[in-house]
Amino acid sequence: MRYFIIAGEASGDLHGANLVRSLRKHDEDAEIVCRGGDLMAAAGAKLLAHYRTTAFMGLRAVLTNMRKLAAGMNECRKQIIGFSPDVLILIDYPGVNLKMAAFARKHGIPVYYYISPKIWAWKESRIKAIKRDVTRMYSIFPFEIEFYAKHGFNVEYFGNPLVDEVDRKRSLLGDRGYIYEELGLDDRPVIGMLAGSRVHEVKKILPAMLAVTGYYPDYQFVLAASENIDHDLLKSLIGSRPVKVVYGKTYEVLAISEAALVKSGTSTLEAALIGTPQVVCYRGDRISYLLARMVVNVRFISLVNLLLDKEVVKELIQDNMNEMSMVKELNTLIKGGWKRDVVRKHYAEIRAMLGEPGVSDRVAADIIESLKELKR
Repeated sequence: MRYFIIAGEASGDLHGANLVRSLRKHDEDAEIVCRGGDLMAAAGAKLLAHYRTTAFMGLRAVLTNMRKLAAGMNECRKQIIGFSPDVLILIDYPGVNLKMAAFARKHGIPVYYYISPKIWAWKESRIKAIKRDVTRMYSIFPFEIEFYAKHGFNVEYFGNPLVDEVDRKRSLLGDRGYIYEELGLDDRPVIGMLAGSRVHEVKKILPAMLAVTGYYPDYQFVLAASENIDHDLLKSLIGSRPVKVVYGKTYEVLAISEAALVKSGTSTLEAALIGTPQVVCYRGDRISYLLARMVVNVRFISLVNLLLDKEVVKELIQDNMNEMSMVKELNTLIKGGWKRDVVRKHYAEIRAMLGEPGVSDRVAADIIESLKELKR
C-alpha cells in the first residue's frame, strides 16, 4: 500500500520514524513518502519536505511566516494528489494537519491520525473537524479515551510510542561510562539542559537556563540540542559559559544527568521514562503567553503532571523561570536533595500506565488491517 505521512516537528519525526519501520515490517510492498524529518527519511520514507521549513510556534512567529506556511500547505496538497496514497497518516501538528485531513477527505483518501492533537488542552472545538474528517484516531495517553468518548468519538489506544524508543535504547542508556566517553565528558556529574527544537523557543529559554551554570562548579552542563538548531546560534547564546553542546543525543544526555532543566513538551515525558529528575521550564513571547492563558484548559504544562493529575515536577513558566527559582528546584533534585526519590517514585507510576513496548508495531498492524477492511 501507499502511505503519505505528515509530521511537523522533532517529536513527530521520532514517532513517525518508528511507525515507518513498523509499516515496512508488516507490509513488504509499502511505499511511504513523508513531510517530516531526517529520522523518517533514515527509516525508509521518501522525504518530500523537512519540518524545519515550517516549524513555527507562537502567534508572532506564525503571523510573521504566514506566506511560507500557506506555500507549504499548497505544496503539500499537490504532493498528496500526485502520490495518490491509500491513506494519509497525520502526526499531531493540528494547525496544518487538520487542514490536510479536510482536503484528503474531499478527495476520498482515508485519514488516520497517529498521536491525537491535544484538543483537551485547548481548541476543544476542533473535535468537529476531527469527527468529520478523521477516519481513525490513535491516542497515546489513556485519559484521551474518556475525553473523546465524551464527544461521541471512538479512539484506539495501544500505548505510548515513547516507551518503544526508550526500550530500544535501554542497553545503551544503562552504560554510563560509554555515554560519557562518546560525548567527550570528564568524570564530573552532569546537569542536562533541553531548551527545545524551535529557534524562537531556544532564544527565549536557553539564556535563562544558562544563568544557573555558575552555581554548580562541581558539575558539568550538557545541552542536548536539536539538529535543526544552528550551532553558531548556540555558540552566540552560550558565550564563555562551560556548557557542552551535543546534537541528536537527547536520551543519552538524560540518562547520565543527575537532574535536568527541560523545556515543556514531549521531553518531559522522555525524562520521566528514563528516570531523570527534572525542572520543567517555559518562556515565550509575552503576547502569545497571555493569549494562551486565556484559552488553555489544563492545570499543568508538563505531561508528567498531566498524566498524574498533580504537581510532581516543578513547572517554572515565564517570569517564574528565573535564576533563583531554577537553582532552588535543582538543589532538591541533585544527589542529597529531598525531592529526588519522590519524583522517581512517581515516574514509576507513569511507566506502568503507558503500557508495554511494541506500540509502533501494534499501531502499524492495525492501520494495515483496518485499511484492508475499508477496501473490502
